[in-house]
Amino acid sequence: MSSSQKKIVILSPAHPLRGGIAASSERLAQALQEAGHEVVIYSFSLQYPAFLFPGKTQLTDDPAPEGLVIKTRLNSINPFNWIRTGWQIAREQPDHIIVRFWLPFMGPSLGTTLRIARWFSAKKMQITALVDNIIPHEKRPGDRIFARWFVGACDDFVVMSKSVGAEIRQFTRKEVRFSPHPVYDTYGAPVDAQEARQLLKLPAKAPLVLFFGFIRKYKGLDLLLEALQHTPPHIHAVVAGECYEDWSFYQEIIDKHHLDDRVHIYHDFIPAELVKWYFSAANLVVQPYRTATQSGISQIAYHFEKPMVVTNVGGLPEIVTHGVSGYVVPPEPEALAAAIQDYFEGNRQNTMVEGVKTEKKRFSWEALVEKLLHPDNHSPA
Repeated sequence: MSSSQKKIVILSPAHPLRGGIAASSERLAQALQEAGHEVVIYSFSLQYPAFLFPGKTQLTDDPAPEGLVIKTRLNSINPFNWIRTGWQIAREQPDHIIVRFWLPFMGPSLGTTLRIARWFSAKKMQITALVDNIIPHEKRPGDRIFARWFVGACDDFVVMSKSVGAEIRQFTRKEVRFSPHPVYDTYGAPVDAQEARQLLKLPAKAPLVLFFGFIRKYKGLDLLLEALQHTPPHIHAVVAGECYEDWSFYQEIIDKHHLDDRVHIYHDFIPAELVKWYFSAANLVVQPYRTATQSGISQIAYHFEKPMVVTNVGGLPEIVTHGVSGYVVPPEPEALAAAIQDYFEGNRQNTMVEGVKTEKKRFSWEALVEKLLHPDNHSPA
């Protein structure tokens, strides 16, 4: 291994765990390997205890990503396991540990594992946190204590939205660098829109907006449903993703505004091989979030070259340029409706698709690798 090549451990959820953190960490590992580094992922044998996970399962049926070494080791609630996992990571003799952080509950396990790994390591290592969230959307007792314990174990931080960078500075004066979330390019090429609509049993000609991903209160699906009543009746919505809330709340809105014929619901977790069908079928992706940091959904939309409507919260306005790759509006039904209506009635599709193609060049995996591995060449968050 040359002096420019590194042995890197990524400490993060990964296959067979499902979700955006796992998928993006696997893609990051591939990017690091493409840059010539040796990479091993240490994942969780137990990620969430049942009381913290409202979904049906934490595991995916998707095949394991090819060419990656994934070791399923860390138990988030077993302190003896944290010590053992830290010792095992130290035996890898990594030059660099990249650790994902997205929920304070993980602070004790990750913070302790990192300290043990450093203590047992035979050589000096750099520990860089890639932070999705430091203060969660849905707060719980102990959040700040757990986050502080994690922050203290790291040398520096990379964030994918500047709002998260500002939050980290409540805990530390260590270096924080900003690199926007790269495009998710692991879901295959787009397919023909009519073929996708036929497969999903969607109307062939109706203008379609897509709400994609886990359904939680802060993601504002209710705002989109309320917005639909202010748009022409030929505009339809596709809701694709597992609901982590009581669905009756959303169904009441659908019933109240007589939207059953206009809202097409796919309640299950969407496996990776089906993602392309939903994005290819849609004309416009809508993220009506009440709060946000960055969003992997935006980066899937960029991959499939779909314009977006996002709300002006968190890091979303850093990703979507208003009037170019989509719309940035307040998290209010009327504002969402106005953007949706302008897109379809103003015939914006061709212009905004070209804007998306131009904008997505900003979001490369090579740029994220550079920010993670080279602290001296940084953009402050």
